[in-house]
Amino acid sequence: MSPSVQEFFDPTTWTLSYVVYDAATRDAIVIDPVWDYDPASSKLSTESLDALTDFLKRQSLKVHFILETHAHADHVTGSQLLKERFPAAKVGIGAEIVAVQKVFQKVFNIGATFAADGRQFDLLLQDGQELKAGSLTLHTLFTPGHTPACASYLIGDAVFTGDALFMPDYGTGRCDFPAGSAADLYHSVHDKLYQLPDSTRVFTGHDYMPNGRALRFQATIGEEKAQNIQLKAQTKREEFIAFREARDKTLAAPRLLLPSVQINIDAGHLPAQEANGTPYLKIPLWSK
Repeated sequence: MSPSVQEFFDPTTWTLSYVVYDAATRDAIVIDPVWDYDPASSKLSTESLDALTDFLKRQSLKVHFILETHAHADHVTGSQLLKERFPAAKVGIGAEIVAVQKVFQKVFNIGATFAADGRQFDLLLQDGQELKAGSLTLHTLFTPGHTPACASYLIGDAVFTGDALFMPDYGTGRCDFPAGSAADLYHSVHDKLYQLPDSTRVFTGHDYMPNGRALRFQATIGEEKAQNIQLKAQTKREEFIAFREARDKTLAAPRLLLPSVQINIDAGHLPAQEANGTPYLKIPLWSK
């Protein structure tokens, strides 16, 4: 099966969200929706979600699942707000999210108030688990490395790789977040994603438009294996690990890391309102 795919690009965070659907039956799955957040004003807005919602409604699509490829460090997930608009949908993520929750439970000192067992999500998906969304069949592929909880989703001839695998001229995701691993990412890409048929369509979670080129978000497994500038089919494990670890040491933290992660590990729920009716995020301070 070759499902229809509609992309939505958020230029502020370079993020791709996707609606995957069967044009005949109108069954649909949403992957990685964005809730716009401005850190300067600490205001949330719904421009990205509104565009995605308008498309779903115009196409009369039935949303079965809203899936996250991982707990994003660069944008706030719009999964819960989208679920309010499509109440029949279930929000899911890879079951290893609990490992990420445990790490950031300590970072934000929320141990007494936060359950690090994944209960915030409707579905905790296992490696290899299959989901039926009407006429659509989804296969879960754990692809850790960028984070320990990363999952890719194979739907027909299309695989959605989140931050594991980007366009061939950009490479792969960084691995320097807590519990990230370049060795794990090599295995995820080389030994799992690259085992899919060469004709499999690859849809990436971001596009950073290197060298000023136009937006691109779709390749094939065959193109990735032959052309990916960081990890080709013939790239040796030790070569990739050395490259990835050296490069990651030069990268700054994502601009929205601390605000987004504490919402995203909670499945997109905002913190509880305080006595004045306003929810607050926690931002730790570290000295060198």
